[in-house]
Amino acid sequence: MPIKVGMVSLGCTKNQVDAEIMLSLITKQGYELCGDAKKCDVVIINTCGFIEDAKRESIENILEFVGLKEQGRVKVVVVTGCLAERYQMEVAKEIPEADVVLGIGSNSQIAQAIEKAMQGQKVYEFADKNKVILSGERVMTTAPYTAYLKVAEGCDNRCTYCAIPIIRGGFRSRPMEDVLAEAKTLAKNGVKELNVIAQDTTRYGKDIYGKLMLPELLDKLCEIEGLHWIRILYGYPDTITDELLDTMARQPQICKYIDIPLQHASGNILKRMNRRFDRESLTALMNRVREKIDGVTLRTTFITGFPGETEQDFEDLCVFIKEVQFDRLGCFPYSAEDGTPAAEFGEQVDDEVKRRRADIIMEEQMGIMEARNREKIGKTLEALVEGFDKKNKLYYGRTAADAPDIDGKVYFTSETALQAGDFVMVTIEDVIEYDLVGHTQEAN
Repeated sequence: MPIKVGMVSLGCTKNQVDAEIMLSLITKQGYELCGDAKKCDVVIINTCGFIEDAKRESIENILEFVGLKEQGRVKVVVVTGCLAERYQMEVAKEIPEADVVLGIGSNSQIAQAIEKAMQGQKVYEFADKNKVILSGERVMTTAPYTAYLKVAEGCDNRCTYCAIPIIRGGFRSRPMEDVLAEAKTLAKNGVKELNVIAQDTTRYGKDIYGKLMLPELLDKLCEIEGLHWIRILYGYPDTITDELLDTMARQPQICKYIDIPLQHASGNILKRMNRRFDRESLTALMNRVREKIDGVTLRTTFITGFPGETEQDFEDLCVFIKEVQFDRLGCFPYSAEDGTPAAEFGEQVDDEVKRRRADIIMEEQMGIMEARNREKIGKTLEALVEGFDKKNKLYYGRTAADAPDIDGKVYFTSETALQAGDFVMVTIEDVIEYDLVGHTQEAN
């Protein structure tokens, strides 16, 4: 009987791509993948180690499967991903029941590590993080019509709160021919929506080619047959150039959607965060994006309770959010991360204050988003069909303004039978919180 391997992949989409590459390496060695990790011989927990809540979730998952191992239901527990890379032998020491702990630079050894563990060996390997696999065959864990395309790894921005450079290393782009070859394979296999990702996506190519190459990459991606939507996630403000915006506006396949995590708007806090801009330049950038790209969806994230954040700093942030009226927004309480400069700063903000401030912003944003969604009532928008809700007898999917897993849905009726992955035109009739409700043009 083949050995069954299951994986629980946590955290961001970049980590998910790593997981998909590892799953491919596992299948090539004859292991059988199993969708229910609790029914497998081997379980891989591909962890996140970015912020405290993510670390807690990772540890809880590890302990859950360690418990199943003690019951004899699982034979081998493997820990990979960012938590394993960040804490390495600390994970091995604190959770000795884990049979394998691999840093991200050792992802390529996943199949060999499982084989050793099945023979009773403990495996702890932490190769240079710069050796993390950036390309290769993948076992897709997304719906067949959508995929993530990771174009770079690591980050050079050195924001004082962020552990990404510690975990993932410096910024390094994949060669363009490598990225395009993968995109063509994905399209050939039925992917219609391509989400372009990295820790700093808009810096793509600067390290290899000496200039920002995302506009050129996007133009070439638009030439690939079968790709209907191409979306850009995780841009850094100082690399949002006019050339990039012009490319987005010109190419019909590129979703008029851009995710630019700003983190704050107070000049005082931005300086302490080592972010290279101020409120005035951010306001100018947001205005420029909207001027250049008609109907663009602007998404961002903010951090509340950063060390030294005063009530005035928080008020500045609230005013900025009200002025800009972001289409999509996430807000998170500051998490002090080991090894980052901000963790050592004075003037740490009380946890309750951090959470209260985040709640205030999200409550404000709910009103903004509902108002912006209501502007869509009566309009007809293209939607990607994701499935059918049998209980409510409605199809559901997303518009180009909604990234997978993080944004809202559109629910709609259709007289014509539809399949997941179809694109349809939906006339919007109503709004329910973050979601749209409507009907296809055939269902009048």
